[in-house]
Amino acid sequence: MNIRLPRPTTIVLDIEGTTSSTWFVHETLYPYSRERFSLWLTDKADHPDVLRAKGQIIDEAGLTENPTVEDLVNALEGWLDGDQKRTPLKTLQGLIWADGFNNGDLTSHFFDDSIPAIRSWFAEGIDLKIFSSGSVNAQTAWFGNSPEGSLLEMFTGHFDTENAGPKKLASSYSTIREVIGVPAEQILFFSDLVEELDAAGEDGWQTVGVRREGDQYYDRGVAGHPEISSFDQVEWKL
Repeated sequence: MNIRLPRPTTIVLDIEGTTSSTWFVHETLYPYSRERFSLWLTDKADHPDVLRAKGQIIDEAGLTENPTVEDLVNALEGWLDGDQKRTPLKTLQGLIWADGFNNGDLTSHFFDDSIPAIRSWFAEGIDLKIFSSGSVNAQTAWFGNSPEGSLLEMFTGHFDTENAGPKKLASSYSTIREVIGVPAEQILFFSDLVEELDAAGEDGWQTVGVRREGDQYYDRGVAGHPEISSFDQVEWKL
């Protein structure tokens, strides 16, 4: 069933479960990063983002001041196993995935309706942005390496848990809104997670819940938010 909404000035997209399959992330990207945590913490230990992530791991995991690489990897793997959206985990994953995309190991996944919708909204002059728990590095690698090539030229902003805040807090959406400089009611957010939709709605954003049958959170529903299973179900009010 189609839904009709006021045409937004800005669309903000979640990735996992919304434009792309959560299972691709869990079954392809997570193992790829797990196999490379130790290598990056050893061979690229002087990289500024790795240094910052290391400090954050020590703080968040309560490690000693000079932990071993094994200690750091154990903390990362524990968070990964628990599907926790920890900033240092997402930072390192983003670096690793970006490297994998750049060297041809990886190509990002998109649902069949996602890229046509993105192209259509861009052609209409709607401002497009991303808010994902994945780091900005991961986002740019993802949208820069789609099956149809780079989509980055269509996006004007990327937000993650480090530059905006946790995705389930209304304050994060307030931060994004202030950066965008657009009234809340002119921003439309798509996500598969009801807690994220609730948080965006609390800040006054328009929201649409995306329910992809078979994807991770399908059975949880979207708790009263307008609901779609495909982006081509969205129409603008005249």
